[in-house]
Amino acid sequence: MSETETFETIRFTADVVVTTTDGQVLLIERGWDPHKGQWALPGGHVDPGETSRMAAARELAEEAGVYATPEELEQIGTFDEPNRDPRGRYITVAYHLTVLPGTIIEAGDDAARAEWWPLDSLPPLAFDHADIIAAVVSPTTR
Repeated sequence: MSETETFETIRFTADVVVTTTDGQVLLIERGWDPHKGQWALPGGHVDPGETSRMAAARELAEEAGVYATPEELEQIGTFDEPNRDPRGRYITVAYHLTVLPGTIIEAGDDAARAEWWPLDSLPPLAFDHADIIAAVVSPTTR
């Protein structure tokens, strides 16, 4: 290693965009910092022994009470901008799930609330979650 090389700790997460067939998206209000009190997508750390798809399904159930098998989640892409998270370098793999209107949601784990929001009227979002949603809504813009 040369004197100019540096290493950083990289953390691995998974996020889920859940949309309804009538144009709503599931958001959780973060109960913890960073961005406590802001709206975000369900998601979190990939645990040891998990794939990102497995983590996405687990986090969706824990934070919003929506149960899906990992196989039901469609991969959107990888989001790895260096400053996407104030805690340090986080790389996330994002997934998409479409559900029927009226799907029951219930906040849990580190989510203070879970609500359906119209895709055309979203609140300010934590992290780069607006970009992740845009990748689902307007996939040709990525």
